[in-house]
Amino acid sequence: MRLGKNIYFTSAVSLVLGVCIGAMSYVAADRNNQQTLPVNEMRLFVDIFNQIKTSYVEPVDDKVLLENAISGMLSKLDPHSAYLGPEAYEELKVSTSGEFGGLGIVVSMEEGYVKVVSPIDDTPADEAGVKAGDLIVKLDDKNVYGMTLNEAVDLMRGKPRTKITITIIREGESKPIELTLTRDIIKVKSVKKKTLEKGYGYLRISNFQVDTGSDLKSAFKDILKENDNQLDGLVLDLRNNPGGLLDASVAVSDLFLDGGEVVSIKGRDKESEKHFKASTGDQTNNIPLVVLVNGGSASASEIVAGALQDHKRAIIMGTTTFGKGSVQNVIGIDKDHALKLTTARYYTPSGRSIQAEGIIPDIEVEMAKLTTLRSGDDYFKEADLDRHLENGSKEASATEKLKASFKTKTAEEEKPLAETDYQLYQALTLLKSIKIVKNLK
Repeated sequence: MRLGKNIYFTSAVSLVLGVCIGAMSYVAADRNNQQTLPVNEMRLFVDIFNQIKTSYVEPVDDKVLLENAISGMLSKLDPHSAYLGPEAYEELKVSTSGEFGGLGIVVSMEEGYVKVVSPIDDTPADEAGVKAGDLIVKLDDKNVYGMTLNEAVDLMRGKPRTKITITIIREGESKPIELTLTRDIIKVKSVKKKTLEKGYGYLRISNFQVDTGSDLKSAFKDILKENDNQLDGLVLDLRNNPGGLLDASVAVSDLFLDGGEVVSIKGRDKESEKHFKASTGDQTNNIPLVVLVNGGSASASEIVAGALQDHKRAIIMGTTTFGKGSVQNVIGIDKDHALKLTTARYYTPSGRSIQAEGIIPDIEVEMAKLTTLRSGDDYFKEADLDRHLENGSKEASATEKLKASFKTKTAEEEKPLAETDYQLYQALTLLKSIKIVKNLK
């Protein structure tokens, strides 16, 4: 990632640890395009600077004052614009490799507290039970209220295998929840796959990295092979996916689309308007597709969901997404410092801006815990009658075969999908319904 090369990022906010990212591109600072400075305001700035230098109770280093001034300028803009010092700038570049140190949560600032946008799969935060929407109010014994986002992130940083206790407020809970997490090196595997049942595949993207597009393509081929090259439906899970590289979101969309626009970027400068298109040919052969989203699905996830929704290529299911539709440029000032500045909004193929609104699913399904009141086996049946007439078939019935297959499964596998992941269960049910309707024609 060298300066001057445009690399777009589309992540919600801040990865702990350690990065602040959001749909971005690296560009070199343009020192030849400087407008006239406001003389009176600059004079006021210099006067205040001098007053602090001469009158403040303790000496303050010039560098500290100037960096604070820079941060102050950006703090009153949108929450995704920021000044990147050497450490933050390096973390930004390292994060896209999919390996970084920390807790594994994507966070933003809301009403003075740190809000969890989403936990990252298989990280300390995920394993400890941190959920999207949680408000972090204390870090160990320090109150978060009044801190900047960077200050809170700094406190969450630390060496691997060291512990931190976070206190969170969760909607629906009457008391704060304390969770102790052990920091670790976060290695994010962006694509996961499995066969839900014969003929129905599942692909999950946890975030969008450099190789996510090619990894997803390979995972799809693996699932296709597992199912004898015959799939009746596919679920693409983008829940709690905070985003990442824009190019990766275009590559993911390209897998399912037969040409057409994926996303466009528009800012104040009309010459900077960009359009990203999919190549000709749906590489999945138009297999019925359900995309799962929720409030933790942000930026790149919303680009994919919006593109597939607008092209009527997939049914979007779940809850309304995060709603980050802005683009940030990472402008390299020198080799150690950069400016992350919001410069544009992105738009779905139909021209929608999802900024602060999100993608509204075609079918809204809340995350729920389903409790089965009565199963089919609870009923008294013909087969339970004494001296019942046998079926007459020499082979075991389909029901008996199914029961026998369950005997070899573990206790966890025996749990119905409806109980372990209700939204995924509904997605699978919808795909089965599509197959049934097709067969009726």
